[in-house]
Amino acid sequence: MPDLFINGKWVDAINDATRTVLDPANDQPLATVAEADSDDVNAAVKAAREAFDSGPWRQTPASERGDCLRAVASELQNRKSELTRIESLDTGKTLLEAETDVDDITNVFRYYADMADKDSGRVTDTGVPNTVSRIVYEPIGVCSLIAPWNYPLLQMSWKLAPALAAGNTCVIKPSEVTPLATIELVKIIEASGVPAGVVNLVLGGGATTGAPMTEHPDVDMVSFTGGLHTGKRIMAAAAADVKNIALELGGKNPNVVFADADFETAVDYALNASFFHSGQVCSAGARLIIEESIKDDFISAVADRARKVKLGRGQDEGVEVGPMVSREHREKVENYIQTAIDEGATLVCGGKRPDDPALTDGYFLEPTIFDDCNRDMTIVREEVFGPVLSVETFTTEDEAIALANDTEYGLAGGVWTSDASKAQRVSSAMRHGTIWINDFHPYVPQAEWGGFGKSGVGRELGHHGLDEYRETKHIWQNISPEPMRWFEGKDD
Repeated sequence: MPDLFINGKWVDAINDATRTVLDPANDQPLATVAEADSDDVNAAVKAAREAFDSGPWRQTPASERGDCLRAVASELQNRKSELTRIESLDTGKTLLEAETDVDDITNVFRYYADMADKDSGRVTDTGVPNTVSRIVYEPIGVCSLIAPWNYPLLQMSWKLAPALAAGNTCVIKPSEVTPLATIELVKIIEASGVPAGVVNLVLGGGATTGAPMTEHPDVDMVSFTGGLHTGKRIMAAAAADVKNIALELGGKNPNVVFADADFETAVDYALNASFFHSGQVCSAGARLIIEESIKDDFISAVADRARKVKLGRGQDEGVEVGPMVSREHREKVENYIQTAIDEGATLVCGGKRPDDPALTDGYFLEPTIFDDCNRDMTIVREEVFGPVLSVETFTTEDEAIALANDTEYGLAGGVWTSDASKAQRVSSAMRHGTIWINDFHPYVPQAEWGGFGKSGVGRELGHHGLDEYRETKHIWQNISPEPMRWFEGKDD
């Protein structure tokens, strides 16, 4: 079956190009999919443009758009086992992680299904007799939605569900590394009653497919989740046509642990914060900032457990961490590890590929911890996006806050303490979009997600996640117009 979905039809790439998708656990082919280029993007944007300008979707009652999203959510659950396996194979994550993703994606579609008809605008008091002043919301238009490889379905749902709820049409692109589950999502959307041209799927790399999606003059809005450098290029491209943009560009997230925190729980969550999904999480707590008095015991406890983490194929029972997503990405992370060693960080554990012969062909990397880190080190400043934890220490509350905020990013962070007042002081002072107190990683569709600084522009999820895909219009009506006679045309 063809893999591109344009104007309600499944088609091959115009140039007949294909790409092989590899299993990160063993470097073997999983599938061969179409590889689009600018010609396919042009066709997809044209379909989305016509569907927005002349099609029924934006005129469809919001409650009916919500019904379509509910149908998508229901089918996601009906196909939960299948989608879980596809997502696990494609990304390398464990079945449990992938299953949780499908449930989260379902909740996102349900949330925006309910939101679709809940905020149609408001009436304002003008103070002027015989006038009606209304604020209404309208869809932005054609949206290019580009998702990353670490959470292909989840990140796409954060974009696609609110965009559809608001009445937009879309061209979507998953990462070329992990496209398989998104193809299945589009099949579900096709069956939900969404009209032709409203959702269009193209597959391909950033240069050949992503760039044309962001530069096309008929695209009104670009939403992208990925790396900082690509985000900067998208901002520059969008500026030419003054496009709306929403960018989530990662983070270098602090996990601050005070001496009065519950020791065992903080250790447990420090592992989860940094090594979940092999550290390939934009909100990973890759910077452990710990009070000096407990540092040695804490790092010893974390390292002991890190050495015991069971690596393996995500579909195998008992596996806790799967492979990294690609050979190229593992090499990138390995370069960061070598740089950390060269710059004087102390390697506590990990830092290499596992010795298990059964894992030789996959893109595995052991959970890695570096002690004696400081802000001059590359590993502390730059987003590694792998199973690598750096350790910094502090002695005062003010020092902890300063370290937590000493980053050009500002996506997320954690605070661990048994002192409720301290927790509030520190969380209020930290300049990050999400702060967890005595926790790490959870989110809900109702709460906005996004970052300060170079972590991005705009917000996903929550009410603001819907607003990103809406234009605000003011309609003023004079219900009893009479001549103003401002210009009387008097004779000299």
